[in-house]
Amino acid sequence: MNYHNIITLEPGKRSGKPCIRGMRITVYDILEYLAGGMTEEEILEDFSELTSEDIKACLAFAADREKKLFVASL
Repeated sequence: MNYHNIITLEPGKRSGKPCIRGMRITVYDILEYLAGGMTEEEILEDFSELTSEDIKACLAFAADREKKLFVASL
């Protein structure tokens, strides 16, 4: 998924954290809700401005960042 048009970074918004479409909802917020057991449907009910594509973009963004992490062996 191409999340680049959905996930935005603005220095003055939420301390520069990755947000969804310029809103104040961060990728971290969505991931935290999902990790806490909320379903996609529950998140969409609570945040009517979000779409299913927004949530998928958060997951794709997180997966992409995870791919870039590495552990240096000693």
